[in-house]
Amino acid sequence: MIITIKEKQFDTAKITQLYPAAVVKTGYEDETTQVSLEWLDVEAKGKVEVVGFGIFIHLGEEEKHTFMFDTKEEMDEEIGYIASQLN
Repeated sequence: MIITIKEKQFDTAKITQLYPAAVVKTGYEDETTQVSLEWLDVEAKGKVEVVGFGIFIHLGEEEKHTFMFDTKEEMDEEIGYIASQLN
């Protein structure tokens, strides 16, 4: 099955990971890292600086794609679109 994310197509048979996450500053220079949305909502309230939100796709070990969004709402909308393609 082929799914489309922001006009880029992926064969679901090749996707090894597909997940949403928040991207936050680590506190070291301009370094950022991904954190789970649950951790952000429960543990990190006001403790970290959110840079954005992303949908991350891994195709095996080597190929990775990142789709960034300014707000969680924008990311949630794209996740809804992905889910509708899988139904």
